Amino acid sequence: MRGVFVTGTDTGVGKTVTAAVLASSRGWGYWKPIQTGAESDTAEVARLTGCRVWDRGERLPDPVSPHLAAKRVGKEIDVDAIVAQAPFSGQWVVEGAGGVLVPINDAVKMIDLMVMLNLPVIVAARTTLGTINHTLMTLQTLRAQGLEVEKVVMVGEPNPDNKDAIEFYGDVVVEELPWMEPLTPEGVRAHTL
Repeated sequence: MRGVFVTGTDTGVGKTVTAAVLASSRGWGYWKPIQTGAESDTAEVARLTGCRVWDRGERLPDPVSPHLAAKRVGKEIDVDAIVAQAPFSGQWVVEGAGGVLVPINDAVKMIDLMVMLNLPVIVAARTTLGTINHTLMTLQTLRAQGLEVEKVVMVGEPNPDNKDAIEFYGDVVVEELPWMEPLTPEGVRAHTL
């Protein structure tokens, strides 16, 4: 599989927007291996970009961490089965669920799936207070597992001090995206990553 894996420092930090801009600006496909909650990020990225989507993987109804969403429907997520469903031709933006240490099942975390796919990682992060700590911890965790970090994308109101700190202390390229309200295809196409 070729492409990038988009993770976040937390939930609700702009992973899907980052993934949509990446898919749109690079002309790549989109895959979300694990989706929790009724709202489909795959449908949203397709709406925003018109890109090809790979709508296979684990789909769970409750908007909670993958391990809990699976337990609520009486199952355990099989990560090997998910990896076996991965699209292996073309280039893909793969979006994780939650952050790097979110449990997928009792033995596997999101970072384990990332290691299995072995793609460069793009980290979506907030621009607000607390982001330096969360982003640096995420970078440290990724690098400790031997994963390549392509960049950090800070989503929200520009915060030059936080951006500079993450670039310096994280030794990483940092790009910015505004929080887009409303979120439209035109807004996504106006940005590149």
